[in-house]
Amino acid sequence: MPKANPHKRAPSASSPYSKPASKSTSSNAIFKMNTDLGQHVLKNPGVAQAIVDKADLKQSDVVLEVGPGSGNLTVRILEKAKKCIAVELDPRMAAEVTKRVQGTPAGKRLDVMLGDVIKTDLPYFDVCISNTPYQISSPLTFKLLATTPAPRVCILMFQREFALRLFAKAGDKLYSRLSVNAQMWAKIDHIMKVGKNNFKPPPAVESSVIRMVPKNPRPNISYEEWDGLLRICFVRKNKMLRSNFLGTTSVLNLLEGNYRTYCAQNDIPLDDGPAETNGMNGADVLMEVENYNDGLDNQAEDDDPDDGGMDLDDEDDLPAFFKEQTALKLPKGANRKKKGKVHELVREKVRSVLEDKTQLADKRARLCDEGDFLKLLYLFNQEGIHFT
Repeated sequence: MPKANPHKRAPSASSPYSKPASKSTSSNAIFKMNTDLGQHVLKNPGVAQAIVDKADLKQSDVVLEVGPGSGNLTVRILEKAKKCIAVELDPRMAAEVTKRVQGTPAGKRLDVMLGDVIKTDLPYFDVCISNTPYQISSPLTFKLLATTPAPRVCILMFQREFALRLFAKAGDKLYSRLSVNAQMWAKIDHIMKVGKNNFKPPPAVESSVIRMVPKNPRPNISYEEWDGLLRICFVRKNKMLRSNFLGTTSVLNLLEGNYRTYCAQNDIPLDDGPAETNGMNGADVLMEVENYNDGLDNQAEDDDPDDGGMDLDDEDDLPAFFKEQTALKLPKGANRKKKGKVHELVREKVRSVLEDKTQLADKRARLCDEGDFLKLLYLFNQEGIHFT
């Protein structure tokens, strides 16, 4: 009896020899990630577990997670904490993380809030854990530091350079206004580096995880005053403080306006007449002031040959009065408004604090530590000079 002709079977869809599916039809591709929203899902389970472990969660903790993505951190948080509040901007991701724990005991302990975490009124939480979208790194950091009551600890993943800025010390290349501001309100430590290949899709930069422990009690100073002082000091962090304060007309105009407000609120009389000329006419006085300012500006340009200009993290956050000053800058020799006695009084107060009382006039902001800035703020306030 002749043998039947063997018919080769077509490989099944599950066969390892079958043609691989395209990216668009891959079974593990839920949807296309929106990298404009910073959607880079942490896919390494070891890194995810290490991040949660570093938070030292208690069974009674309520945890805020910013940007849960597909829930790789969320499920580990729910294993250890009482409740997880996940704030997600993308409805697709919110649905995905909800579906992941739906029908399980952990599902009842997950509360997904849909919206922008920066614009959302957050409920009470003990700990924050976040694989942070890079574009909200700075506002999220300060929103967490301003939260009342303050969280016990925050474990946050940031772009490597931003993380390095957070805990940079005076004299470091990346030391900036961000460094001083964050370290005033919290103790910040580096935990681990996370390579770009641990994410899907991989970002263009490396990442780092930091631990941020807000100070309790908080320092008893006004945040607006503190930040206002730092903005002026770090507009050019490689310039001497004398140049940043006395060599910038817009800064003196701002401080003069604040001083007038302070005097009005405290019933302090002001002599608003023209400045004393000491035998010179008004044009001579004006020229002397202009030459003084120009000399300071020229000296500032030579202060540091490696000056890289404005801080990267400060450039987009430049106070409006500096932008206006740049746009309206007059050419040399143009007529300018004569300065009165109040302006000269404020100038002398600023000079006295910088040169006589602190001896910080010839020091650069990048070399000043927290104590130096606190001393400046205290003595400026004692003279009636405020920054809000």
